[in-house]
Amino acid sequence: MSLSSPSTARARTVTSLAFLLAGFHLLSVSGILVVSTMVVRVLHLGVVLALVFLKPWETGAASTSRERWINGVLLAVALLSGAYLLLRWEAIALSGGITNEVDIAVGGVLVLLVLEATRRTVGRMLALITLVFLLYPFVSPYLPGLLNSRGIRFESFVSFLVHSGQGFYGIPIGVASTYIVLFTIFGSFLGEFGAGDFFFRLSSGVTRGLRAASAKSAVLFSTMLGMISGSAAGNVAVTGSFTIPLMKREGYAPHQAGAIEAVVSTGGQIMPPVMGAAAFIMAEIVGTPYVNIMKAGLIPALLFFLSILFVVHLQAVKSDIPIQDGRDAAANSVGGTLFSGLPFIVPFLTLVGMMIAGYSPVKASFFAIVILVVLNVVATRQVGAEFWQKVVRAMSNGVKNAVPIAIACAAAGGISAVLSATGLGSKLSSFIISMSGGIPIVALILTMLTAIILGMGLPTTAAYLILATVVAPALADMGVPLLTAHMFVFFFGCVSTITPPVALASYVAAGVARADINLVGWTAFRFGFVCYLLPFAFFFGPGLLAQGTAWEIGLTFVSGVLGVFCLATAIVGYFRDHLSLSGRAVGCAAGMLLVHQGIETDLVGLAVLAGWALTTGRRRVASA
Repeated sequence: MSLSSPSTARARTVTSLAFLLAGFHLLSVSGILVVSTMVVRVLHLGVVLALVFLKPWETGAASTSRERWINGVLLAVALLSGAYLLLRWEAIALSGGITNEVDIAVGGVLVLLVLEATRRTVGRMLALITLVFLLYPFVSPYLPGLLNSRGIRFESFVSFLVHSGQGFYGIPIGVASTYIVLFTIFGSFLGEFGAGDFFFRLSSGVTRGLRAASAKSAVLFSTMLGMISGSAAGNVAVTGSFTIPLMKREGYAPHQAGAIEAVVSTGGQIMPPVMGAAAFIMAEIVGTPYVNIMKAGLIPALLFFLSILFVVHLQAVKSDIPIQDGRDAAANSVGGTLFSGLPFIVPFLTLVGMMIAGYSPVKASFFAIVILVVLNVVATRQVGAEFWQKVVRAMSNGVKNAVPIAIACAAAGGISAVLSATGLGSKLSSFIISMSGGIPIVALILTMLTAIILGMGLPTTAAYLILATVVAPALADMGVPLLTAHMFVFFFGCVSTITPPVALASYVAAGVARADINLVGWTAFRFGFVCYLLPFAFFFGPGLLAQGTAWEIGLTFVSGVLGVFCLATAIVGYFRDHLSLSGRAVGCAAGMLLVHQGIETDLVGLAVLAGWALTTGRRRVASA
């Protein structure tokens, strides 16, 4: 393809538009450009919609004249509607929300644009869910029982959805246009300047010479990249191409290698300091600094990743996978790798340090980007054409990577607006409370099932946004602390990507591993079982969310480590020797008792663990 071809020119147009939007956000965060919140949100969504409808041209997918004509019309409408809203939002706000016929028409067009963009970028599932919710106000007067309501006039609904700042331009798109886009740009800068290679060398160096070295490298590597990407399926596609073949070569079955990668890629979204896009939205909804979200998520994330490390180790011992030769470790020592990776480590430390010091995640990510660029210039001592090409690619790719998240946020904002305007959200909360009979454990199980069902087939961000508006209020109405309720649904929104029958992360991993989809899905579900228990554990034991005294938190973590080890033995079916079904049941019981916060349950769990270990040891000696 020649450089002057139409496809190349359109690709440059997409890159230029994304670069300009990235520049706008960076200038806004730096304080050089001062604009109102609504301008940022309207401009962000308008450009993102334009990028969606430009995408087929960039990739050459719009091959027929009819498709090119449709995309051209949608592109023009997206740009014109965005420009119109930029000009009109202030007048509408100052008038107290009074709109005219043109405002309603533009709002109606924007609804269609968001639905089509959702279908193209996120998938038909979320587009269909959004459409059902948007139609609900008009059919609700004809529905029975719980779903019945008075309904809303079309003009009032569109005005609330588009012009009030509570629908498409509400909190979700506000987070997408600030926190999320800055972190995707930061992640893109890390990728362009070689952080992926550094993380891989670091994780390989740490695990070299150990049994199941490749699987443990996959856990560390996917965790580090998963914190940045915020997309389980995307993380599998990127890291799985490295780690899955290594695990297969080491001796893991294809479905096991795929399952391990799917689980750790999913768990990357719950690991501080960057817990994926949904965590930033949670901070806004709950109304707490993001550092509190980080603190609450740290212990559950550590326990989850320890559990998967235990699983891969025990699976390696059970499958008799040999210890890899570590004689070449000096060639890639951890110390040397860390020193060469200072241009990536320092920005990360800056990011975390600034957030702990009280700076907003937006400011922290901006300065982390600046420091990353400066340190790489110092390290390479080159500021030529290649350097500037990296900067342009990082900025434009950062925005491109944020497009699906922004569209999902806009769609979820529409769903939230429907729940708020019609009162359906409070009805659903009351329904869950009524069905549970006021019994917390029953309410939790109902919440879990609802969360997993709603989250199936959706990206984590979209899943959490729906759950935060539909399910979390039910727990809050029962007296559950707001942060605990949102962390509960956040975890299940994450693990929905590895929950059969619809498990996006497992599907991608199965493709990379060339394994059966269902086998990978159910294996990932089994390997990630601890993540299904942790939300119940921190509901009944706030120490897991770093709430309480230092002694309570420390004791909870130590007993939790022992607990997840016991659960790992039950998951794999191995502890010194192959376990029977009854042995697995005892290991699972001991694990659940130890993960549950409380001196009594810890003592009982330790007693069960000690008796189980002694019994297993005697049986092994007897069989020998």
